[in-house]
Amino acid sequence: MNRNDTPAGAPEHLKDISVADWAGFGAQDIAYIRPVVVNGVKAMAIHAADGTPIGAAPSADLAVAAILQHEMEPALVH
Repeated sequence: MNRNDTPAGAPEHLKDISVADWAGFGAQDIAYIRPVVVNGVKAMAIHAADGTPIGAAPSADLAVAAILQHEMEPALVH
């Protein structure tokens, strides 16, 4: 991404944000889950938007509940 990739109408101060800074947006506010196997047991891993592992739960419902409890937004990943 470069300055010319900034969405049309974006405020001027956003046009100078680096690719790394853009990638960090939402990392503290959005989490996603994905299925994993831990010691032979199926579970759901919870990751921050940037891919950092932040937890696990035994089911998708409990993983989403944990995300919401920590005032984050769950995101669907396909």
